[in-house]
Amino acid sequence: MKRYTGFTLLIVDDNEHNLFTLRALIQRHMDLTILEATSGQQALDVAVKESGIDLIILDVQMPEMDGFQTASMLKIRKKTKDIPIIFLTAAFKTEEFQKKGYEVGGVDYLLKPIDDNQLLNKISTYFRLIEKERELNLILEQKVLERTAELAAAKQHLESIINNMGEALLVLNPMGEIESANPAACQMLDYTEADLKEMSIGDVFEEEEEEQAGAFFGTWLEALIRTGALSRIEACMIAKDGRRVPILFSRTAVKDNEGNISHIICIAKDMTGYVREMDDATAVS
Repeated sequence: MKRYTGFTLLIVDDNEHNLFTLRALIQRHMDLTILEATSGQQALDVAVKESGIDLIILDVQMPEMDGFQTASMLKIRKKTKDIPIIFLTAAFKTEEFQKKGYEVGGVDYLLKPIDDNQLLNKISTYFRLIEKERELNLILEQKVLERTAELAAAKQHLESIINNMGEALLVLNPMGEIESANPAACQMLDYTEADLKEMSIGDVFEEEEEEQAGAFFGTWLEALIRTGALSRIEACMIAKDGRRVPILFSRTAVKDNEGNISHIICIAKDMTGYVREMDDATAVS
């Protein structure tokens, strides 16, 4: 039979001879840590004090606090509520008592005199289940770590793209308030990101026609709701010193699971050089 090194078993019985017999039987077949308690209260104290108890073998007939009461107390404590309990009894053999044992949290109910093979097989079965659970937890933890690393790498890659892109990027909430800005936006407008996050898009943006500017959060927001994006709009950004920076502007709506706009992504391409070249070409012609 497998030795189960590293597992811890708590056996509880008010009879010292029974404890000795159980311990000797288990140690002949399994190399594990065995803790003992001679009363329900001592079992509670040991279970709370010791960490890593994997299984409890609990006698039912004990003075002061019987096995059922002890199990009930173990199951209401956060540290001990998940430890499986195997009841042993020589007196409470009826179906009614067996049912009560399961109701208070027992996973098995065995009768004395003990069938050695049956008890050892029960212990082995629960240890194998615990091993399998631990293996699954390790696999899950590894997958979570791998996924977390993937998400962190993807986030870092996206942040690198955003921070190094040549176009200005502003992220707005549905009210038009700026929630974030990339370095290109800060450079274009000569504001820090902290400054911009205290402003609305209307503080730094104007469309070429006054009527359009007045309807900034009217007509184009409605269009965003309908189409999800507006692109290649000629407009101006207003820098900190009042300069009008000609831009080619795009706006994209990000929607939540219910279809409501949660954020608006604004991308502005600085058209200053292009405008100058077009003006020079017009002058020559």
